[in-house]
Amino acid sequence: MQQKHYGILSIPVIIGALGYFVDIYDLLLFTIVRIPSLKGLGVLDAAQQLNASTSIINHQMVGLLIGGIIWGTLGDKKGRLSVLFGSILLYSVANFYNGYVTSIEEYTWCRFIAGIGLAGELGAGITLVSELLPKHKRGIGTSLVAGIGLSGAVAAYFVYKFSGDWRLCYKIGGGLGALLLLLRVSVAESGMFKEVKESNVSRGNFFLFFTEKRRFKKYMLAILIGLPTWFVIGILINLSNQFAFNLYGEKTLESGRAIMYGYVAISIGDILAGFVSQWFKSRKVVFYICYAFSILVAFAYFNPAINHSNNTMYFLCAMLGLSTGYWAIFVTMGAEQFGTNLRATAATTIPNMVRGSLPLMNLFFKDYLIEHQKVSFINSAIITGVIVMVIAVVAVWFTEETFHKNLNYLETEDILP
Repeated sequence: MQQKHYGILSIPVIIGALGYFVDIYDLLLFTIVRIPSLKGLGVLDAAQQLNASTSIINHQMVGLLIGGIIWGTLGDKKGRLSVLFGSILLYSVANFYNGYVTSIEEYTWCRFIAGIGLAGELGAGITLVSELLPKHKRGIGTSLVAGIGLSGAVAAYFVYKFSGDWRLCYKIGGGLGALLLLLRVSVAESGMFKEVKESNVSRGNFFLFFTEKRRFKKYMLAILIGLPTWFVIGILINLSNQFAFNLYGEKTLESGRAIMYGYVAISIGDILAGFVSQWFKSRKVVFYICYAFSILVAFAYFNPAINHSNNTMYFLCAMLGLSTGYWAIFVTMGAEQFGTNLRATAATTIPNMVRGSLPLMNLFFKDYLIEHQKVSFINSAIITGVIVMVIAVVAVWFTEETFHKNLNYLETEDILP
């Protein structure tokens, strides 16, 4: 079957970007309305707010991890579009209901279910765009999807700022998902998937990642290189108000605003990363540049010699966001590592494994270092960040370059192309 190739501004790319926009709006909304929503449910004490918000975000991330496996497997078994329809429907319903919760327990389970639904959008969308675009355009195409899509966090911030109603924000997220379902109808299925569907090869077998040494190594490395992203977003930016208080005693910094600035910069960074990858004809060089920049910004973030203020912190959160602008290249590289019969499973589970690592980082950062070892809030973050960054740098070093890789191949039970 002849594979039709699309341009970087074609309908699949544009709708993929809009899909990720809605996904990020819903994914980051809790971090933006975290304090007002918890206060609205009667959690007024700062320590209780930290515990409740950590539990809620952990449940959402575990939902993403579980959903990544479910939707990834279905993406290779039933098709990329089937996953997109199913996942959008689930997270739209969950987010709409989220506008009516009356307790922390309801809130927590709503975010868990929404997390399962949200897990399908990015991986399936990136897989579809990667397979529809020619290899010399797919890096830029997927970067545009992520760059435009990540601005959904900015939209979430301003929707809350203008409405002042966190419940309405969730209802709007559910409505946006319903509109997205209508747009998805116009997108074609991947030709590569249609070809593999007609064969007898095993599709969407999650356990194939663990049955062959080289494949397992590639899968684990693909996950580990993305760890710094959610350390930066989930801890340094999400808890920026807590860091502000511990660094310079200020309690007025808005973590939602910091997230908005961070995601503006991430959007820019993702688009730039696509062109940097294109310029150097390499995916790996993007990671080295971003990691180096992330270390420099983190040094300024924690440096007591700097005259910190709220404006300084907002700027540093933006720069931290820019340093994690490799997210699209990270997901694209995950998709490029594996054959067509396992590609959606890889592209969907890999980023959601990274998102699902946030509870482990929180466990180490908050429960082990701060509460058990009595390490200070600042030093605990530094120790966690150093460990995460060392793991990621080593993982990139051992990861294969995929820029020129032809994606029209299959994974088999015992051998790897």
